[in-house]
Amino acid sequence: MKNPVSNQWYADPEARVYDDVLYLYVTRSLPFDEQTNLDVVTSRDLTHFEEHHGILDMSTFPEVHHAVWAPTVAKRAGRYYLVFAANNINSDEEVGGLYLGVSDSPLGPFQNVFADGRALVGRYLCGAQPIDAHLFCDGDETYLYFGGRRHLVVCRMNREMNGFLPLEEPAFEGFVREITPQDYVEAPYVEKIGGQYHLMYSSGDWTNGTYRVKAAVSSSPCGSFEYYGDVLEAAEIADGPGHNSAFFFQGRHYTAYHRRLCIDLQSLEGERFQSVKMT
Repeated sequence: MKNPVSNQWYADPEARVYDDVLYLYVTRSLPFDEQTNLDVVTSRDLTHFEEHHGILDMSTFPEVHHAVWAPTVAKRAGRYYLVFAANNINSDEEVGGLYLGVSDSPLGPFQNVFADGRALVGRYLCGAQPIDAHLFCDGDETYLYFGGRRHLVVCRMNREMNGFLPLEEPAFEGFVREITPQDYVEAPYVEKIGGQYHLMYSSGDWTNGTYRVKAAVSSSPCGSFEYYGDVLEAAEIADGPGHNSAFFFQGRHYTAYHRRLCIDLQSLEGERFQSVKMT
């Protein structure tokens, strides 16, 4: 494996492994008005990578015009569900937010779950801008984490994957809970390790070298996450790496992140995410 794994200026990688194939769902790093679809990069060996362009059926997302960002994917009942942010809304009066697509293939095309083309989340909740979603499957349960503007929230998806189930109190409007950890800015990713829930998230400013990834832990997927360390930060090789996800592949644990699009090993010593050495 040689970094970066693609010559494209990809960002926000969400890693998934299906049938021994790695799928990296990514944002196209283009001007806002030109970011109107998503790509996925695949590999069977972490040596050879293939790009698949335009995985959204945009005819089913009539409200989406620009700033298509940060995809996340979950497989449920043999189908693939993809959530992405669009239009970079700055108030509840604007149209946009998090949109939900479904496909029978991890390569798409993903079509809007809702026939009327609406968003899954079309407003700010608990101060969280509806961007940077992450779907986390825990047994039969699926959780949706999202949030920009320094607020992180979690919701519990229903079995049909088209809405939310109630959460125990405290819960805003009965279905969403704010769980913002220390220094959170954006880009949540959750993994279950040894019976506990570990969260990685980006902190700092993505426009400079302060951008980095921190880690926190909780005994519940909807609980209070306690920060325990920085796991990806600026070094001589690169400045401001961030917005990452992680995956197991051929017996080893990796993290994918944007420094363009890179993959490096990440150890789990002591059942905690360890610091990543960029290569």
